[in-house]
Amino acid sequence: MKKEDSTTLFISKLIFFSFLQFLTSFSVSYSSTFPYEALPTKSGYLPISPTSTSSIFYTFYEAQNSTSPLSQTPLLIWLQGGPGCSSMVGNFYELGPYLVTNSLTLQPNPGAWNRIFGLVFLDNPIGTGFSVASTPQEIPADQTAVAEHLFAAITRFVQLDPVFKHRPIYITGESYAGKYIPAIGYYILEKNTKLKNTERVNLAGVAIGNGLTDPVTQMVTHADNAYYAGLINQRQKNELEKLQLEAVELVERRNWSEATDARSRVLDLLQNMTGFATLYDYSRKVPYEDWMVAQFLNIAEVKKALGVNVDESFVYEKCSKIVWAALHADLMKSVKYMVGKLLKEKMRVLLYQGQRDLRVGVVQVEAWVKTMKWEWIEDFVNAERKIWKVNGEVAGYVQKWKSLTNVVVLGGGHLLPADQPLNSQAMIEDWVLEKGLFGSVSDRNDVSRNSVYDG
Repeated sequence: MKKEDSTTLFISKLIFFSFLQFLTSFSVSYSSTFPYEALPTKSGYLPISPTSTSSIFYTFYEAQNSTSPLSQTPLLIWLQGGPGCSSMVGNFYELGPYLVTNSLTLQPNPGAWNRIFGLVFLDNPIGTGFSVASTPQEIPADQTAVAEHLFAAITRFVQLDPVFKHRPIYITGESYAGKYIPAIGYYILEKNTKLKNTERVNLAGVAIGNGLTDPVTQMVTHADNAYYAGLINQRQKNELEKLQLEAVELVERRNWSEATDARSRVLDLLQNMTGFATLYDYSRKVPYEDWMVAQFLNIAEVKKALGVNVDESFVYEKCSKIVWAALHADLMKSVKYMVGKLLKEKMRVLLYQGQRDLRVGVVQVEAWVKTMKWEWIEDFVNAERKIWKVNGEVAGYVQKWKSLTNVVVLGGGHLLPADQPLNSQAMIEDWVLEKGLFGSVSDRNDVSRNSVYDG
């Protein structure tokens, strides 16, 4: 390459990243469609590499009523599943401070997760939602690449404001994020050992909701789960078990893409057998109405308000088929050992499930957890499952040993914060703050939670 070409390339990249830095502190605008009070504190793009123009889109909402100094207020990072689904679904349909209505307006969310914590939504991986993939080849095809990009984005976010530097970080999410979260947690632990104290990510814990973490172990539970719940008969159970076995055999032969398709056939058959509107929540008469998020985010005024930098012809998609395809062969690969590593390092881990999820619910999570390699796993499996109450009413059940906590939340499905906003808020707040049943020492007789709204 000629010297002048090299100089031109360097200057071009310098201009691009200067622009990205401007966007990350972009003072977002507002309109009647997007009222001022609903604007994120910050939003923009976080570059994944100094040699690439790919970047992860984020929205950040500071704590509404922090109970500690801002420099010590926990930061929650939310990752959506898919693979390839946008965290703006979590933002505007589940746990953000404002939710989209059927009339494509915004209304306050009393169950927002930024009530007392800072809350960051990342469109992960690149190519998802408003995130930018400079080429399809840069979209991750495995969890190592996902983690590398997330690490770059998180470290860049922390650098945006000196007040972020020492705040404890909790990485949260649901569904396929049951793979993203262990991967980035594992990566941070490995990376931190090679970095100076001032450069490390201050990871304090991870929380996985209705997570796909050990896919094979989870998949082979479907026939038994449906049968003993009275949803299918013996003949149907046999049919499902046959398809489950086909998927297992494909995994054993390391035919990963074919195994992913085989799992889909298991779930499709189960859906047809039960006749439910959705396996994500067997009580729902219609599927989750998260389609509203895509309609809302394709309004030009909304994109402008969020600081989105895309061509006018860009169409926001709730879930990206391109990203799904890139990670298709990754879906059936387990990250269970990564969770074991986190626990071995005494990292706090929260697993929670909405009780009505038939795809990645209570039975599916319990199945893989008890096979995890961790010195305290037998104690955890045999630990008392305690009744958890919120404001005097039974909200679910908590099982805890050392740094591992599992919560079953009643009356909720796959998108738990949408189904049980106040109880999921109570759960995440008490877990982060180690209060009540979520504390290191719990009073067996005190199973209620009365302090969450004490300010």
